[in-house]
Amino acid sequence: MVSTGTLPTAPSSRPTARPGAVIALLVVAAFVVILNETIMGVALPELMRELDIAAATAQWLTTAFLLTMAVVIPTTGFLIQRFPLRALFFAAMGLFTLGTLIAAVAPGFGVLLLGRIVQASGTAIMIPLLFTTVLNVVPANRRGRMMGLISIVISVAPAVGPTVSGLILSVFPWRAMFIVMIPIALIAIALGARWVQNLTETRRVTLDVVSVVLSALAFGGLIFGLSSIGEAAGGHALVPVWIPLVVGAVALAAFVVRQLRLGSTDRVLLNLGVFRHSSFTVAVILVVVAMTTLFGVLILLPLYLQNVLGLGTLPTGLMLLPGGLLMGLMAPLVGNLFDRFGARPLVLPGAVVASVALWGFATLSSTTPIGFVIAVHCVLSLGLAFMFTPLMTSALGSLPPALYPHGSAIVSTVQQLAGAIGTAVFVTLMTVGAAGAVANEGASMVDATATGIHTAFFVAACLSLAVIVLAAFVRTAKQVDGVEGMPAH
Repeated sequence: MVSTGTLPTAPSSRPTARPGAVIALLVVAAFVVILNETIMGVALPELMRELDIAAATAQWLTTAFLLTMAVVIPTTGFLIQRFPLRALFFAAMGLFTLGTLIAAVAPGFGVLLLGRIVQASGTAIMIPLLFTTVLNVVPANRRGRMMGLISIVISVAPAVGPTVSGLILSVFPWRAMFIVMIPIALIAIALGARWVQNLTETRRVTLDVVSVVLSALAFGGLIFGLSSIGEAAGGHALVPVWIPLVVGAVALAAFVVRQLRLGSTDRVLLNLGVFRHSSFTVAVILVVVAMTTLFGVLILLPLYLQNVLGLGTLPTGLMLLPGGLLMGLMAPLVGNLFDRFGARPLVLPGAVVASVALWGFATLSSTTPIGFVIAVHCVLSLGLAFMFTPLMTSALGSLPPALYPHGSAIVSTVQQLAGAIGTAVFVTLMTVGAAGAVANEGASMVDATATGIHTAFFVAACLSLAVIVLAAFVRTAKQVDGVEGMPAH
């Protein structure tokens, strides 16, 4: 019997019709939908002007996207077991296309935010659907390498999102970011109608609605509270900051208690027994920090380049391109090195390099040379490239097979939640720092923004020192149960 989770084990018999085409289509579709996680970064300054909103409000276009994914992903274990692959593919791409259309025609911020949430609902289904299909059609001795390739999509797509939006915004208005996605999504749906077949088995499972509600309240409350700190500093908080934080903390505690009570039954949404495995816990913590850093940098750098250095959207997007491309180019090398040496020899140097880059970002000011910004961004991308694939593979491979589905669901959930936290926390630190510079020093808007960005990167750089210590505890073994590329537990 397959346990509830994002990555059910492969059935004994499955159709053999064009599995390679199905995987290729799912990879391309996943890249397109994940690209939209960070495509708003470069557009935020323009949206702030056109929609007359503050940075703390505009960042919700990214935070709400990531938060929706963090809420929906835990339910995908149920969806993948209950419904066939073909139906879920069309549901995911249908939701993404609908959300893209809503965003393209949005008359204001509220409708635009709604479109982003609908987009995210489809994206949340697509990612674990890709994982599940790979595990059902790829032989065991090739799964590790394939999972490494998928992790490239997950990490590189958000990294190049700002560049894509910068290129589009240099010629067209902000709505074009969504309009160009619609035909791509429709082509994917048309190809899916021809290629996608039901490669997985389904069975009746029970969705624990209480767990879903608690997870939504927990993640939603915490992220809303974190974002409200920045809004409060700018004088735009909708409710007292402590209210959503308390609601989120209480709901998270209740969620944890309920999951522990449900144990390993089919009703459990996330089996928290995975955290009894220290290797999994350490790897997940580092994944959270890496994703938090990535998304925080991807939202702050466009604001810095445009609002402090005065660059346009096209130069901003192009300046972020080298780092994104470097991360993608390094992925195959990192995968091969992981197969040879395991996780720790890659993650530890990666953490050191990322820390050096964050300390470099902490020196940014209104007079920093553009070449320095590009170089530091490339150094950060290099460090993160040596962390992403080894950490995600190590986290999953350190678990026994019975907990593998739940481990994958948790990794996917915390990965998106970390992105939401990174976006919220970095903007919050920037807003608080900028407000302090104006209040205490009477700084201009440009200088205040530079001070706020310095504050955010300084805090991140300090935390990166603890990450280096934690990286030393990552396990280095490379195989479990004969699956290539997976670390032993």
